Amino acid sequence: MSSHVNIVLRSFRFFHLNSLLFLVLAILPVGGCASLDNPSLSVTESSSLDLRNANEIDPAMRERILRAVGPDAQERALRDELQQHPDNVDAAIGLTNALVEQRRPHEALQVLDRLLVAAPGSLRVLNAKAVILDLEGRHDAAQVLYRQALELEPGNRMVQHNLDLSLAF
Repeated sequence: MSSHVNIVLRSFRFFHLNSLLFLVLAILPVGGCASLDNPSLSVTESSSLDLRNANEIDPAMRERILRAVGPDAQERALRDELQQHPDNVDAAIGLTNALVEQRRPHEALQVLDRLLVAAPGSLRVLNAKAVILDLEGRHDAAQVLYRQALELEPGNRMVQHNLDLSLAF
């Protein structure tokens, strides 16, 4: 009987501790909005000039926003970035990853082909395209690209590893 009571007491303490933790975590973000100087919430509008000059958004923040909005918005944003900057390898790789996740490898290859025209000889693009070709079972074509990438940077372990995997297939 006492072991049953101990289990109930432990469960109550655990539940009570979790409730307290939840309450603290719920209050902290709201508390951060007010200050001692001005205890009320304030909203300041940014002028349209400030917004137009805000070219750079923190990449980590952009990624969190895009993940929250969904893959369609992420894909649109990456496509827009590539329209403005056709040689942006990071945007192309991000779009390629999104397309592969959506099982659209042919579109991903088109993105990488366009990027190879804008930024020829990019090790990352050659590797990314070769990986997609390997995923499609086109190992011979992938191996040609891995070898091209290794000519650019002979000691690159990632590309060598991918080539070894491709050869194993």
